[in-house]
Amino acid sequence: MVTVLRSSHRLLLVYGALSLATVGLGCLICALAGVPTGSWVRNLIAWGVGLTAAWGIATLAGKRTATVLLGLAALLVAASLLGPAQQGVHRWLVLGPLHINLALLMLPMAVVALGWTRERASSWGLALVLLGLLVLQPDASQTTAFAGAMALIALRAPLSTPVRVGLVTVAAGLTAFSWLRPDPLAPVPEVEEIVALAWGITPVLAVAAVVLILATALAPMPGARSGARLPGMGLPLSVYFLLTVGTTLFGAFPMPLLGIGMSPIVGFWLGVGLLAAQIRCAPSPASDS
Repeated sequence: MVTVLRSSHRLLLVYGALSLATVGLGCLICALAGVPTGSWVRNLIAWGVGLTAAWGIATLAGKRTATVLLGLAALLVAASLLGPAQQGVHRWLVLGPLHINLALLMLPMAVVALGWTRERASSWGLALVLLGLLVLQPDASQTTAFAGAMALIALRAPLSTPVRVGLVTVAAGLTAFSWLRPDPLAPVPEVEEIVALAWGITPVLAVAAVVLILATALAPMPGARSGARLPGMGLPLSVYFLLTVGTTLFGAFPMPLLGIGMSPIVGFWLGVGLLAAQIRCAPSPASDS
């Protein structure tokens, strides 16, 4: 039990250090590029909010909580379709000056929740609903990231081979379709093109930014490798993080953590917090002896 607790704390510590360095570097890039302080300082605030929420989830959440959070993710992403559109795109919940990207906020938790409850048919039903909603928004980046994590979980789940093949096929098909939907939003330099902005200042900043964001995305894998009996439980979350980062190469999608945007900073923390809770609740090998 002590080993498991230490492992969950280690995950929070490793991810926290890497993500803070990444967010901080993004703020430095924005400051050097002349972006108003009021814009980029929100990222630091979001990091603190995310840390607090993740610690609470890691300490208190259980498997029932994961089921509730998966349903909540589907509900909130569905709510985004009712919000105001930007050139036909529905991704945000507007609360005063805040534009919350609900997919980036909720999907990291949804990935962990699906992996935690992967033996339940209801979880797969909610995951498919989520995937369909992302196509409707449309958001090819988040469709791809969630579908990739979902396919990986399906291949590792205690399901029959036909069901696994069916889930992976549907995920791949919806992902392909999402890239065919028009997405007219133009990129914003300090959001979607933050690495290019850094390169314009000095290539050293750009290289450091890429190294840090990749290291942060990979943090759940070794961070979740512990005495717990579920090897690789952090892999789907890392796959989701990496695909979210990677799809920025192919469209005007927000670069998480580095670019200005509070939703992915808080959302990534929430996913890591739920993963830490899963580690905390998992039996250790010593309990079998």
